[in-house]
Amino acid sequence: MARLAGKFFSFQEYIIVEQDSNVRHEFLDGEVWAMAGGSPEHAAVIMNVGTALNNALRGKPCRTYSSNLRVRSRSTGLASYPDVTVVSGPVEIDPDDSSKQTIVNPILIIEVLSPSTEDYDRGEQLGHYKTIPSLDEVLLVAQDRREIEVVRRDTDGTWSRDIVRDGEIVSLKSIGCKISVDDVYYNALVGTREAGG
Repeated sequence: MARLAGKFFSFQEYIIVEQDSNVRHEFLDGEVWAMAGGSPEHAAVIMNVGTALNNALRGKPCRTYSSNLRVRSRSTGLASYPDVTVVSGPVEIDPDDSSKQTIVNPILIIEVLSPSTEDYDRGEQLGHYKTIPSLDEVLLVAQDRREIEVVRRDTDGTWSRDIVRDGEIVSLKSIGCKISVDDVYYNALVGTREAGG
C-alpha cells in the first residue's frame, strides 16, 4: 500500500477523498493509504468465498458483502475494505461517516492473503479487527496454497486459531454455517498465462 503524501486527514476528509477517488484507501491516525489490486487467483478465491457464504446463508438473517464495503473499528479508527464481510441483522452505520457508507458491526471478516500484505493482514490489521465488538470470526485465506486459518473469539473473550486444509470443512460458529475448503479453492489456483501466449 502507498501512503498519500503531503498531509494528515481527518476522518471526514478521508471520506471526501474516497467519494472522489477511483482507488480505495485505508485510513488510520490521519494517514490515508492506497490499496493495491489483486492477482487473478486472489480475485477468484474472493469470489468463491462470497459464493459459498451466500449459498450457506440462505434463509439466515445474515448478509454477505464484497470488498466495496468499508468497515471501521471505532476504538482504533482503522477504516478498511475487507475482501468479504458478513453482517448479522441490520447494518450499523458509523455515525462519523456523513456519506453513510461505513459500517461498524461485522460478525465475520474474510481476508484473502497476498504475498505483499500477508504480514500486515495477520498482524496489525487483525489486531484492529479484534477490537470490533460485534466481530466473532476472521478467516485468513491463503492464496498460494489450499489453507484457511480461522481466528475465533471464544466465549471468555480470548481468541483462538484453527487451520483447515484440503478436503476439510470450515465451521463458522458466528453465523451457524459451514463451507468447504474445496469450494473456496474451486478452479481458483489454476495458474495464468500471458496474453498472446
